[in-house]
Amino acid sequence: MKILVIGHSVEDHIHLEGKEIVKPGGIYYSVLGLTKICTAADEIHLVTALQRSNQHLFKDVYNKVTTQLVSYVDEIPKVHIILESSNDRIECYENFSERLEINFNILKDYDGILINMITGFDITLEQLKQIREHFGGMIYLDVHTLSRGFDKSKKRWFRFIEDFCKWAAELDIIQVNQYEIKTLFNLENEFDIAERVLSCGTKLLIETRAEKGACLYYKESDELKSICHSVERINQNNKVGCGDIFGSVFFYTYLKTKNSEKSLIAANIAASQAVASDNLTKMNFKELE
Repeated sequence: MKILVIGHSVEDHIHLEGKEIVKPGGIYYSVLGLTKICTAADEIHLVTALQRSNQHLFKDVYNKVTTQLVSYVDEIPKVHIILESSNDRIECYENFSERLEINFNILKDYDGILINMITGFDITLEQLKQIREHFGGMIYLDVHTLSRGFDKSKKRWFRFIEDFCKWAAELDIIQVNQYEIKTLFNLENEFDIAERVLSCGTKLLIETRAEKGACLYYKESDELKSICHSVERINQNNKVGCGDIFGSVFFYTYLKTKNSEKSLIAANIAASQAVASDNLTKMNFKELE
């Protein structure tokens, strides 16, 4: 398979228990997940922007994929992630990046396109419409920071996404977490939100629920249905990148099998490994094959 991945690379500054750790972030984790599950016959192509002075942070993973579509900028975003005892987190940004440039003429060459809205500014709605116009295959979008606005201090806060139905109309699969789902439409009930999203044209809506696993919403004979899978209790050693790894493993497995429940289970296992791991680059997803 040939998969195109689109999203911003960011420099993460993780603040936890009085310590600050600098790590690669953003689309890095989506690419990492794909490199852990893909085969030698697969091709992963990346659209992102890098900063030459800190690109060494990303090379262990990006060297494993095709980077001909990568561009360079003076500064990539820096994200200060303040982790709290709950599963939510506070994010504060430096260096907001402009949208990524997409060559629409090459899209027909791919089997699937994974878009992760790392900063919320990775692509515009108009670019998404252009992607759909030039590509008839499956498009996966992780809503991620599209769900957050920002204040004068550049902190990111949840807010309703403008014209989200127009986004959903161009997509096959949408991923949100338990907080982001509330930003899609002004509805309280998750089933009502899922009904609205699917009525816009999306085929599958995935809601990740941290230690509670994940739920998949879809329609069958015009009836809304859901599949939920929990995860085993594990020691939590990591709180960053787990949802991104979930998404890349789900998308890859679904492209390969077209089986949504099998894909959900595989993604849950991969995300659980990410939560339990103190070194994500050493994870092994061979049992997911």
